[in-house]
Amino acid sequence: MLYILLFVLCILIFIFGMTIIRFGLFNLSANKLKSWLIKLTSTPLKGMLTGTFITALLQSSSAVMVITIGLISARIMTFPQSIGIILGTNIGTTFKTELITFDIDAVLVPFAIIGAILILFPNKKARSIGMLLFGIASVFTAMKGFERLAEPLTSMNVINQFILSINDNILMSLLTGTIITAIIQSSTAMTGITMGFLTAGLLQLDAGIAIVLGANIGTCITAIIASIGGGKESKLAAYAHVWLNVFGVLLFIPLIPLLTENAPLLAARKDVQLAHISVIFNVVSSLLVLPFATKFGEMILFLHDRRPKKPIVK
Repeated sequence: MLYILLFVLCILIFIFGMTIIRFGLFNLSANKLKSWLIKLTSTPLKGMLTGTFITALLQSSSAVMVITIGLISARIMTFPQSIGIILGTNIGTTFKTELITFDIDAVLVPFAIIGAILILFPNKKARSIGMLLFGIASVFTAMKGFERLAEPLTSMNVINQFILSINDNILMSLLTGTIITAIIQSSTAMTGITMGFLTAGLLQLDAGIAIVLGANIGTCITAIIASIGGGKESKLAAYAHVWLNVFGVLLFIPLIPLLTENAPLLAARKDVQLAHISVIFNVVSSLLVLPFATKFGEMILFLHDRRPKKPIVK
């Protein structure tokens, strides 16, 4: 029971770290980010590049989706403009997946101390930098916790049986990633947990890939929640986010054995292999849809609006 409580604590620390990193970065550049989202979305390609950059900067696809849906709700942005951003958020989110594979153990304590001190400063910029440093220390500390607790947790019969069952069942792994991510509302936290079990040698890579694919679907719950009460176009943006990830996952499920077999070509460590495969999934999914962004938007309108519409992008 103690190990379960510690594991839940690590999840909370991880989410807390990602949240204050996001707050810190947002405080440093909030006005510019909103301005870029509004201005640089005249074409799907511009929207994708903007969405990629801002998501990488904020370290959260969910945060960018929430901001985008908020702008649509306020009628500052339209649903067609959001399509490129949605494609970009999926690419931008892979930056933080790669980030958590870095080995920065030596600077975690200094980051935490300096960050905690700066958070107490009255100056907004200093406080935001403090949030960023303290958040990074929290995220990487939680990652170490996932890795250290993976083996003790699997000594518990129920968890051991569950890990064994998803190791042999891709669909179960996919559902696990989807459901847990929808609950904790962080695909990065789900990926971090998966990396911990992979590093400990308790989870097979093909199951880990399926969990991360499922996490991409589960993370859409944040956009759906944000769109509630936000008007029809806000809901359309949320639906587009869901369909993009569902299509991508359906495309990649048959490729899991191929990705698993060739993963050693990408990196030596399994956690880094998983991070690289996550990048491949998100980049390929978005680039495949980009040339058909207009048709993709029309499909969303057909499925969720049903009213005749003029073409959304010329």
